[in-house]
Amino acid sequence: MAELRVIKVKQSVLANNDSRAAKLRADLKEKKVFFLNVMSSPGSGKTTLLINLINRLKDKIRIGVIEADMDAVVDASTVERETGVRTIQLNTSGECHLDAKMTSEGIECIGADDLDLVILENIGNLVCPAEFDTGADMSMVLLSVPEGDDKPLKYPLMFTRGNIFVFTKMDATIVFDFDVEKAKQRILRLNPQATFFPLSAKKDHGVDALADYLLTKVQQKMK
Repeated sequence: MAELRVIKVKQSVLANNDSRAAKLRADLKEKKVFFLNVMSSPGSGKTTLLINLINRLKDKIRIGVIEADMDAVVDASTVERETGVRTIQLNTSGECHLDAKMTSEGIECIGADDLDLVILENIGNLVCPAEFDTGADMSMVLLSVPEGDDKPLKYPLMFTRGNIFVFTKMDATIVFDFDVEKAKQRILRLNPQATFFPLSAKKDHGVDALADYLLTKVQQKMK
């Protein structure tokens, strides 16, 4: 029997993606556009939080939103209707992640020349999106109370790749067993530079602090 050959291609694929991401990041730096990548599992409250954040920030900076899904346009329609900011939908036709090529196409489509902040709502998934550099300046990872505080143990790559971590649905701690300090410590062991924002978008608690933080980051890049 002939010897079975196994060819590993992941490294070269990711290397090509990293090159594209670096080019996109350089292009946006020249235009002074801040690019925020938002990742989480499905149902963590990404869209609800983004609507709240955008409505707080849209009179201070110019914002565009790229909504990514494997199919449908539900989130893009909701964000555009509830905020009025420029929004486009990226459908991946079954792909569980966005890579730098896809996000570059999204940036080109939305037109970033007259924007200060572009927000990418990545596909709801704690695995695949963490593997691909999108070219973003910052990745924001959401962890909702109903998911449990053990998710950093189960999906370490996602919690290694994020820059800021938002604990959503904090109003649900009266129902679910979620230990904020345990969650923080588990993330910090993976990512010592992590910054945390516990909040409830539905109850409008804690969103102002996150909005102020993001505004500062965007304004720093605009200088």
